Amino acid sequence: MTWNDPNASAEAQRYVNPIPSRELILRTITEYGEATHQQLAKAFNIDDSDQIEALANRLKAMVRDGQINREGRPSRFRAVTQQDVVSGTVSAHAKGFGFVVLADMPDLFLHEKQMRWVFNGDKVNAVGTSIDSRGRTEGRIVEITERHQDQFIGTLARDEEGYCVELGSPNNHQPITVTDENVQALEAKQGAPVKVDVIDWPNQHEFATGKITEVLSDENDRELIIETTLLNYDIPSEFSEAALKQANDYREPSKKDLKGRKDLRDVALITIDGEDARDFDDAVFAEKRAGGNYRVLVAIADVSHYVTPNSPLDQDAYERGTSVYFPHRVIPMLPEVLSNGLCSLNPSVDRLCMVADIKVSRAGNVTGYEFYPAVIHSQARLTYTQVNSYLENPKDDSVPKSLTENKDVKKSVDTLYQLYELLVKKREQRHAMEFETVETYIKFNEKGGIAAILPRTRGDAQKLIEECMLLANTCAANFTLKNELPVLYRNHDKPDGEKSMRIHEYAKNFGLPFPEENPTQADYQRIIEATKDRPDAISIHSMLLRSMMQANYSPDNIGHFGLAYDEYSHFTSPIRRYPDLMLHRAIKAKVTNSQQPVMDFSLDGAGTQTSDTERRAEKASRYVESWLKCHYMKDHVGEEFNGVITTVTSFGLFVTLTDLYIDGLVHISNVGDDFFVYDEKQQQLIGKDKNSLFGLGDLVKVKVAGVNMDLLQIDFDLTAKLKSSEMNQSEPESSVPKKKRRRSNSKKSS
Repeated sequence: MTWNDPNASAEAQRYVNPIPSRELILRTITEYGEATHQQLAKAFNIDDSDQIEALANRLKAMVRDGQINREGRPSRFRAVTQQDVVSGTVSAHAKGFGFVVLADMPDLFLHEKQMRWVFNGDKVNAVGTSIDSRGRTEGRIVEITERHQDQFIGTLARDEEGYCVELGSPNNHQPITVTDENVQALEAKQGAPVKVDVIDWPNQHEFATGKITEVLSDENDRELIIETTLLNYDIPSEFSEAALKQANDYREPSKKDLKGRKDLRDVALITIDGEDARDFDDAVFAEKRAGGNYRVLVAIADVSHYVTPNSPLDQDAYERGTSVYFPHRVIPMLPEVLSNGLCSLNPSVDRLCMVADIKVSRAGNVTGYEFYPAVIHSQARLTYTQVNSYLENPKDDSVPKSLTENKDVKKSVDTLYQLYELLVKKREQRHAMEFETVETYIKFNEKGGIAAILPRTRGDAQKLIEECMLLANTCAANFTLKNELPVLYRNHDKPDGEKSMRIHEYAKNFGLPFPEENPTQADYQRIIEATKDRPDAISIHSMLLRSMMQANYSPDNIGHFGLAYDEYSHFTSPIRRYPDLMLHRAIKAKVTNSQQPVMDFSLDGAGTQTSDTERRAEKASRYVESWLKCHYMKDHVGEEFNGVITTVTSFGLFVTLTDLYIDGLVHISNVGDDFFVYDEKQQQLIGKDKNSLFGLGDLVKVKVAGVNMDLLQIDFDLTAKLKSSEMNQSEPESSVPKKKRRRSNSKKSS
């Protein structure tokens, strides 16, 4: 041995044919900058084949452990430095692997061994080690900087080694061991859902250990999955004692509260909401003015009067960012004493509001507006169904007397409808997008199971209220821009080049032009109008919708592409959205000549926080809805349903069941007895042997083949093609044979 190794004696004791220690290899690579296996062997004067192989194995181990990086062919090794360390969030997959999700670079792939240390959502420092055969950068976790949660809900299980709590996806790779004494003390039974706190975190060789704190009732799967989701997505569901005390200390508005407010209690303001709504945060009124012009009042609950800056209520609201809506349950941003009480514009009681008082010309243009704090006294709580019935037939017996027998309310509703017709024309002129998509809601039976999945209908009443809210939101954005107020704007950027190109190719199906880059709203609207009456309109519009960017909150206004507004904000729902509350505070301070509130957070930070909490709420809601649908379909395995193809991929077809509005996958191996090739431009699977073709909008019959609750995936087998969409008519109509054996060379979705 000719090298100067500080660990030479230790290496000599461990190995018959010792090689340089990791420390010496790392020091040598650092001195070289980078080196190949051959260069290192030469530097250490190694020519024995066993030692050369041992050196290669040690280099692999050092790559695996994140001490060095391997790049290129032949492999060049470079020492990992602090500059190579990145910070991200672990995203676990139900199959055991995962990723470190990074903000500004490709994610790092984590093998199963790396996932032994972490749970989904943990924040980590990691390094990239090598590129795998699929082109992914493999990662190694250097440090766990923050645990996402320390309490979980799972199922109590037992094996030969003892009890453990098995977690659901995405943490099904991490069982938590518990003691026999803990289980016996709580009289927990195998298979029971339990809540468990982590005592010791997992490592490379041992699972986490924990303590069961509560045995949960498994009688209602719906409530249990919501509780699990709240924990997994780190959504706060309990208010602090200080916040609850602050909320409970408020009383009905007093004379002191009304000081400085415009008195609108005699104005025929009303609320129009869904039947199941419990909080009413907006009231509306409209009247005709001289010359055919309009005045519309949009009164929004003055949440800022109660949720004062940096108070306990405010801190809880900021942490939540938004209310979270699950089927049959809401996790509110504010305690119910406010959201369903003092900040809800219930009829026949005084309520504090911020009002957008807007003037609209008979051509539908905003000619002026003002904002002010006010007190109102709602004269009716109406539902969308009631108002729709009234608009169809004013003498309908189902319409409440609070509308038909109050001449001021009746006149206001009539005027609101006239105004709505004007505003719809303005929407069309600016080419604001309105996609033909289906929004559904779940109806439950007495036992908490799904009784039906039904589409939500949008009548003129819903659209009327939407237009009023859009008016208030745009005027608020204009006001804050003019006065340079510290608020968050609701931004929606135009699609990027890649998505534009995809729609450009797809639009050729309809013989319609669409630019390869920088599309306008008119470009989208052209396709929407041309396809809205087609039977496959929902499939087409869903694809258009997927090409859009996500909206977000930011202190810098860039406008709203989808709504075709140069400036846009959220003003109308401060009960359930924190950016609206911030906007109210800023506008109120300006119009009352008060000092702008100084917050504990920055505007940029608030933009990130509220955008993130919005995404979190959306993901959690979708997860629960998907779980409920999968759970429901477990009882229908083997049954056949009609459906429509809504998405085409290289690995198969996603089909939405016509009557249930549930999505599932027909894997490409189960599409038909043909060799299928994916045409991304036309969004089709094309059979090369028999010229069969499947594309968006095709009507099919499928059989439920299986349900994977960990992946939340429903698998369908295709049993028949019922009808081709108009744009998929290149082959004759025919049923698909039930024997489906030939497999495409495309890989299955992961």
